[in-house]
Amino acid sequence: RRGQGQVGCGDEALHAGCYDNGTMGWSILADMVLVLHGAFIAWATLGALAVWRWPRLLWAHLPALAWGVWVEASAGICPLTPLEMALRHRAGQRGFEGSFIDHHLGALIYPQGLTPAAQWRIALGLAAFNLLLYGLIVWRRWRARRMR
Repeated sequence: RRGQGQVGCGDEALHAGCYDNGTMGWSILADMVLVLHGAFIAWATLGALAVWRWPRLLWAHLPALAWGVWVEASAGICPLTPLEMALRHRAGQRGFEGSFIDHHLGALIYPQGLTPAAQWRIALGLAAFNLLLYGLIVWRRWRARRMR
């Protein structure tokens, strides 16, 4: 059925939502939310490394870190997850069940699924990792001032 309502999409199964009736735009927006979500997770997790180099980023990282720890500790779902699913639905694509992490990273990080207990462990690991990094940052600055 190529050419009937599709523009350069090829296999329908591989390109759900790739139609000329405007759904492709929704699919692109959903993909943009997906990339933004992944970038936010990376920032919340590793932002302290950027703060090490650029201390003024502290005020951008701490709220992201607090949000990430809270979402995990509360077994919540980030608002970007339902936004992405709604955009995929508008694009004619099937959404997914569960959280962003469980769907997109679950098989890689949590092979048995994302449970509230696992989310607590993630929250504690995220907080501990960043506390360690911030501790190193404070120690480094303290040592540099002491050496002057």
